[in-house]
Amino acid sequence: MRRLPLSLWLGLTLVALLLAVALLSLVWTPFPADKIRVVARLRPPGAEHWLGTDHFGRDVLSMIMVGARNSLSIGAMAVGLGLLFGVPLGLAAAALGRWGDEILARLGDLVFAFPAVLSAILLTAVLGAGAVNVVLALGLFNAAVLARVTRGAAQAVWRREFVRAALALGRGPLSVTLVHVLPNVAGIVTVQATVLFAVAIVNEAALSYLGLGIQPPSPSWGKMLGDAQTHLFTAPLQAVFPGLAIALSVLGLTLLGDGLRDWLDPRHRTSGIL
Repeated sequence: MRRLPLSLWLGLTLVALLLAVALLSLVWTPFPADKIRVVARLRPPGAEHWLGTDHFGRDVLSMIMVGARNSLSIGAMAVGLGLLFGVPLGLAAAALGRWGDEILARLGDLVFAFPAVLSAILLTAVLGAGAVNVVLALGLFNAAVLARVTRGAAQAVWRREFVRAALALGRGPLSVTLVHVLPNVAGIVTVQATVLFAVAIVNEAALSYLGLGIQPPSPSWGKMLGDAQTHLFTAPLQAVFPGLAIALSVLGLTLLGDGLRDWLDPRHRTSGIL
């Protein structure tokens, strides 16, 4: 049995920790994340507030815990939308041949002309700021990326001998796609979805930093960074903790994606295994 790469173990550990914190926030936080105590504002880490308090006196640890849940939720929904629309489009383009591939390519060019953050800014300018519009913008961008990745991988599978044999035996394009093509591209799509999850967390934090993402009083790591910049010299730890949470989350998901790539594709395996 092939051993798991070290990067996969590290990624799984960090992602599991992030998920555990998010799930724990559903049932317990040290303080209510939206509880304002002006008398306790900008307190340093201590016995009562382990990570200190912000400029409204809210407990930073509680806000980071709830922020983890919000970031994971938005990232999961954005990637889910991308998988829901992108994978079928990519499979269809590969199965339909040249004209289907050309249509997908032009649609992809249209989407890539507006990066995810810019699309979210445009969408929120029209429909208003909020998590739903952020999910829609990020999901649209993810769908374009996943469609291209799926199309490229599926085209390679369509040229394989076993697919040609299935067609010669009378199987239709839909049957070949579901039975032969989809299982063979699932690994590549999974790795790409993991990377897009990390990108979605960063983009959500950036939009919340600009005030276009998750709206108060619901906590967001990006919004916490935006609030902390006002007190960067008097209370620098207010920016360190949410920034560290974003960095560890992205690192964990990136390592998970790299580890999955190495594990699923023997050609990319490295010597660093457990």
